[in-house]
Amino acid sequence: MVSTETKVCDFGWQAVDFDLPGVDGKRHSLASVRGPNGLLVMFICNHCPYVKAVLDRIVRDCTELATHGIGSIAIMSNDPAAYAEDSFDNMQRVARERKFSFPYAFDETQAVAKAYDAQCTPDFFGFNAKLELQYRGRLDASRTSPVPDARRDLFEAMLQVARTGTGPKDQVASIGCSIKWKA
Repeated sequence: MVSTETKVCDFGWQAVDFDLPGVDGKRHSLASVRGPNGLLVMFICNHCPYVKAVLDRIVRDCTELATHGIGSIAIMSNDPAAYAEDSFDNMQRVARERKFSFPYAFDETQAVAKAYDAQCTPDFFGFNAKLELQYRGRLDASRTSPVPDARRDLFEAMLQVARTGTGPKDQVASIGCSIKWKA
C-alpha cells in the first residue's frame, strides 16, 4: 500500500466530461449524474484500506447530499489486471452489498482519472452547479480506521457548495492508496 496525498483545490477548474459504463448496466456522463446544485466525483476502488474504512460513510453522505441537490458518482480507475479485487464483477458486488445510492463506473482506459489528475483512492472532487471545482479534500479525519465522531469535512463542504456555489477556503487533502496505473 502506497500512501498518497491529493493536490489542493484548484477553485473554478471545470469538470471534464466522461462516458463510462456503470455496474448498473448503464452509461454515465456529467449530464446524467450532476444534480441541480452540484456534483461529487469520487475516485475509489474495492481493495484500498482507506476506502474500505470510510465506504459506509461515503454512502451515507452521498445519500444525504442527494436531498440537497448534489449528484454523485464513484469511478474506479485502477488496473484490475494488477488488483483482481478491483475487477468489474467485484465492483458490482461491492455496490450491491454496500447499497450504493450513486453510480459506480469503470474507467478502463484510465483516461478520466488522468483528465481529473486523480492521485489516490479515495480522491474527492466537489463541483458547484456550474461544474466548477469547489472542493478537493478529505471525507473526514479517518484514514485506515474510522475516527469516532469525526467532523464531516466533505459533507459540510458540499452543503456549503449547494447553498452558496462556493466551497470552503480551508480544505484538508485526502490521503489514500495511489492510483494503480497500467504499465
